Amino acid sequence: MDKRNVSLICAGTALIGVCYGFARFAYGLFAPVFQRQFALDATLLGMIGAGSYVGYGIAITAGFVLTNRCGPRVVAASAGVLAAVGTAMIAVSVNGVMLAVGILVAGSSTGLASPPLAEAIARAVDRSRQDRAQSVVNAGTGVGVLLSAPIAMVLLNDWRFAWATFAVLSAAVTWWIIGTTPRGRGGERAESGSLFPPGAATLLVAAFLLGLASSAVWTFGRDVVQAGPAVATIMWSLIGLAGMLGAFSGHLTGSIGLRTAWTLVLVLLSATTAALALWPATVALALAAAALFGASYIAQTGLVLVWSTRIHPDRPATGIGTSFLMIAVGQAAGAPLTGAVIDHAGHLTAFLACAAVGLLGAAVRPSERISSWDGSSGSSGSSPRESTPGTACATASLPPRP
Repeated sequence: MDKRNVSLICAGTALIGVCYGFARFAYGLFAPVFQRQFALDATLLGMIGAGSYVGYGIAITAGFVLTNRCGPRVVAASAGVLAAVGTAMIAVSVNGVMLAVGILVAGSSTGLASPPLAEAIARAVDRSRQDRAQSVVNAGTGVGVLLSAPIAMVLLNDWRFAWATFAVLSAAVTWWIIGTTPRGRGGERAESGSLFPPGAATLLVAAFLLGLASSAVWTFGRDVVQAGPAVATIMWSLIGLAGMLGAFSGHLTGSIGLRTAWTLVLVLLSATTAALALWPATVALALAAAALFGASYIAQTGLVLVWSTRIHPDRPATGIGTSFLMIAVGQAAGAPLTGAVIDHAGHLTAFLACAAVGLLGAAVRPSERISSWDGSSGSSGSSPRESTPGTACATASLPPRP
């Protein structure tokens, strides 16, 4: 792999890091601070958090349309701009309404980031290496979460400066992505095939359940830990650090198959969600559960990427867009619902409910045919396109890529 491709993958990983780790998921790290600053209850916190997921859903729908029309560079740069502007708005918020608007703008960046990175990697990286590039860029979420935690630890009492720091870093990454991402449309390449091929409905249901199951930890994970703010912040760092292991999710499908990997990883995610609520005051268990949650969530979003490209071999950007949209829909629904349950029944009940949803999602898995797909034929019976620079094979986040 030449230096230009390595630079593209690194810049893409950084963009996913600032969009997901800073602009979207760092909200959960600062939720207790915002609650005190703006006198918000858990229900309102959940509704504000859901705003970022709603913004994501709108943005990812626009993202794959605009990528086909404008090319990956313009859309990827726009994602960085939204991350920088949104985090800057949060930094200067004077009330809950302005905070909510900032979270909405910042959260929208993640939706715009995914489709152009899918197109950029497809153009630049050889087809045989795209699954690995996919996993590495997707693990950028873990990098962003890992970096956001120490910033919060040092600047928790000066949260405005922390979010201003996020804004500056987001602007720097935007400049980097402009210099590395291909410009223009994909030439003669045009996506073909059915919008909803066989197996697509199962994928979308599974993605929705993943989003719903993960919403408790992402929105209220720091709040549930009863071992003090320092431990809660370290926990967030471990989520990010372990999440970087999700870069190996492509290898996991090769060793045990997509079907088995999906079930095992989502069961692990459910177990860690429950463990955080069952033993919130036990430091060792809370930290271990956080680390395993980070690894399992990023790995699971990587599996969504692989599943999407197998279901949509001729429409990879659409496959990723719709599946990550459903993760966001699940998280958008889960954040306020979890907050409402917390207000009425406590953290334990809410987290156990999300864990139960995860177990349900573990049973919604790809067919044997999709799981054993080796790339020699499309999931709907079509042959894969030749491995040319214009071939579209997806990569990107979180969703997470969610």
